[in-house]
Amino acid sequence: MDDRQAPCALIVMGVAGSGKSTIGESLAARLGWTYEDADRFHPASNVAKMSAGHPLTDDDRWPWLRAIAAEIGRMCGSGGHLVVACSALKRAYRDVLLAGRDDVRFVYLDGSRALIAQRLGARKGHFMPPGLLDSQFATLQPPGPDENPIQVSIDASVEAIVDAIIAQLQPGTAGAPNRKNP
Repeated sequence: MDDRQAPCALIVMGVAGSGKSTIGESLAARLGWTYEDADRFHPASNVAKMSAGHPLTDDDRWPWLRAIAAEIGRMCGSGGHLVVACSALKRAYRDVLLAGRDDVRFVYLDGSRALIAQRLGARKGHFMPPGLLDSQFATLQPPGPDENPIQVSIDASVEAIVDAIIAQLQPGTAGAPNRKNP
């Protein structure tokens, strides 16, 4: 892909257990871009809250989202390219992450609750307990067509999912950057 036509950042989004980190890492490696996991931007208080089984509130999320947006701005401002794994469950959260940019796209990892619950049940050592999955789905506002997301099913291999994302980034497909509402 020609870097001049590529967005400067891709935000791989979805509920816990949808594969954001796995897909984000693989996508970044394939593109030769930098990878960041949004979890590393959480303050310790957020991690403690989630570890205790309590969902975050919007007030918990705003500073976290602004820190991720600042990293996107820093990376894009330096001419780099970034893939970020971030839940970005609500439109308002995605708007904060975009910070007015039109050179960032969302990659929505779409999967059934049953498949994601199965994956979460098998995951070990993560601070997001499976019991919070219902709150994730209750919060989720899938991106609409006006957000120009790349939407892929998670019911495939990592390689097939990354292939589908890259195909949608190619010129002549759905490769235009996100556009803000007028």
